[in-house]
Amino acid sequence: MSALKNKIDFAVVFTVDKANPNGDPLNGNRPRQDFFGHGEVSDVAIKRKLRNRLQDEGESILVQSDERRSDEYRSIKDRVESVAELKKLLSKAKATGTDEQTAEMIACENWFDVRAFGQVFAFKGAKMSIGVRGPVSIHTATSIEPVDVTSMQITKSVNSTTNEKDPSQKTSDTMGMKHRVDFGVYVFFGSINPQLAERTGFTYEDAEKLKEALKTLFANDASSARPDGSMEVNKVFWWEHNSKLGQYSSAAVHRTVKVEKTNDAVRSSIENYQISSTPLEGLLVEEYAGL
Repeated sequence: MSALKNKIDFAVVFTVDKANPNGDPLNGNRPRQDFFGHGEVSDVAIKRKLRNRLQDEGESILVQSDERRSDEYRSIKDRVESVAELKKLLSKAKATGTDEQTAEMIACENWFDVRAFGQVFAFKGAKMSIGVRGPVSIHTATSIEPVDVTSMQITKSVNSTTNEKDPSQKTSDTMGMKHRVDFGVYVFFGSINPQLAERTGFTYEDAEKLKEALKTLFANDASSARPDGSMEVNKVFWWEHNSKLGQYSSAAVHRTVKVEKTNDAVRSSIENYQISSTPLEGLLVEEYAGL
């Protein structure tokens, strides 16, 4: 395994076409929007998709969706305690700094998402807690322009329960709402910090696996809210600096990405946009089209 020695930045451009990319449970599951009407997808939702893709590729993941579990454990606590040495450390009455470092190392060795994104281990009844700070940071995805959200009322053809007052009438649970973004081009950015990578053991090989997961972010992610093909990765930019600190700040690198509308056609499409990155002297960028 090759230790990660240089800073890495990345950017992902994707489209949403008649789908709900990330519903807000505090707002009736409507697609998330900021104050100005731009669509948003939280960093937590993006990391969930990355974990799913990495899990699909056979990587060991700690924070698994219950419906996509690849083992018999129903919680993070159970999964952690399945590692005998880690369980023993967490249950110690007193812990030293060395104990915490050992527990952190064991967790990072066992699970890809821990050494990538970090994790806090603080369980009820545990004698010690562990905080792992991961090297991979990801921003919230934001749409280039304000998005239009369409809401439609839906009905079921059958009651979930029988109407006790009048069995011939539908119950209130046979009606609901669905929301979608009509069309939007979204961008999110991220970075990999080599200093933190050294601590968690995140390697070049891990970075390559993350890159591949970014390219196929929405594979196996279809649902009623996100039909297959309604969300597509259009471009991935990947920059590797020549040092740990990098020649440029992440903000300066991220600002080089331009997504500009070139055609005001009535039918919105990614073909109406030009995606580019302004070169920075001495910094090479790899560009990938989504798969």
